[in-house]
Amino acid sequence: MNTWQILHVPDKPPIPPHQQPTVNVLASDIEPKLANTIIRRLNQISPLEILRHVKRIQKKHVEGGKIKLLVILCVAGDGENESNNIPEGVKQLINSYQLSPFITEVCQYAATSKEDWEEQCKLWPTSFHPPTYNIDGIGGFSEEDSHSVFDFMQLTLKMARSGDGLIVNAAVIVDPSVNQIIASACDQTCSLYSSKAESCVQNCTKQPEVYGSRHDSSVVADHVDVSSNGSHDEPKQRHIGASCLNPWQLAQQKLQTTSSSWHPLWHASIIAIESSAARDRRLFPGLGQDGDKSNGVDSIQSSSTSTTPTKRQKTDSTNAGNGDKLDAHTEGLPSVSARPYLCTGYDIYLVWEPCAMCAMALVHQRIRRIFYAFLNPHAGALGSVHRLQGEKSLNHHYAVFRVVLPKELLDRDEIARTSEKDKSANTGCQ
Repeated sequence: MNTWQILHVPDKPPIPPHQQPTVNVLASDIEPKLANTIIRRLNQISPLEILRHVKRIQKKHVEGGKIKLLVILCVAGDGENESNNIPEGVKQLINSYQLSPFITEVCQYAATSKEDWEEQCKLWPTSFHPPTYNIDGIGGFSEEDSHSVFDFMQLTLKMARSGDGLIVNAAVIVDPSVNQIIASACDQTCSLYSSKAESCVQNCTKQPEVYGSRHDSSVVADHVDVSSNGSHDEPKQRHIGASCLNPWQLAQQKLQTTSSSWHPLWHASIIAIESSAARDRRLFPGLGQDGDKSNGVDSIQSSSTSTTPTKRQKTDSTNAGNGDKLDAHTEGLPSVSARPYLCTGYDIYLVWEPCAMCAMALVHQRIRRIFYAFLNPHAGALGSVHRLQGEKSLNHHYAVFRVVLPKELLDRDEIARTSEKDKSANTGCQ
């Protein structure tokens, strides 16, 4: 593709049309004037309990402008003599109206996407119910929103380059209501025994510029160079050290230094979440601290009635050094009278699909939407290996989107090229 694309990652994996499981049903032509009477009777004697997504009746237009109606009588039984499995009430209905039953196929399961539904209807009409959660983007993005998504993704891609031969995962948390960057981070799973890892940490912890409106976000593209460094020299050999691509191997690494600036769990998403919490504590110093007595039942009750509930969790961080910068960046932005509850309503942009640990952390943070550029084929929790967004037992669900880069950008983007080369041999920070 030569254009940017934003693809919704559904809660369940899509089933190719030719692989959708089907079941046999007994159907028959009926006279249109008898349709209501027959359907009412069938719903009483042979309800389609296991095929609630299948419509009972199918309408076809035949030659001469006439309408032909087909109705499902019942689910066909197994075995050679299927007539013995027809319910007695259905047999009486067939005899009463002199119907001519035949066997046909319908899809066994409800469609999980509009594309699946369109294919199902080629066999027999079914019902399709889009996701019930009201999240912008599920039904498509406006041109303005699309540009914002592309701008923030380009910024995230730029952050992933450490500048010293290492490519790491990057995360940017955004408040979409004002297009403001709340927090950003890169992986900090590297030990500091080498200059390469040190460069990784130093570059990743720099606080990016915060943009207060959509009009300002266009500035992002102006200073984002999707090539390695903008020069015409041959690019340096890069190595992917994205933590989420191989979280187990990073956890098994032996710490080769006494420095405390390394930890196998400090993935980009986790650091960004911590930075967001540090920002909240800086902007709302009187809330969420040990001495704040409103952290109990009163705070919980207020959170259920307020549109911007007060955060009631107590958190601790050693990375609150960007508070002064954040204060400066928030000047001129809409004032916030109450501390937000975790990351409710925020979006997060990632270079790679997150692992299970990061995806679950984003559930706990009440993230609204997740955007990532590249798949994580061995450890991805939002489409590649698992689909955590479709786990019904969780108390929060976010929407997941993959941002597909244009072919021209993929051809010259260093991260994309290296990702394809190293995706089957990720070894973390070396």
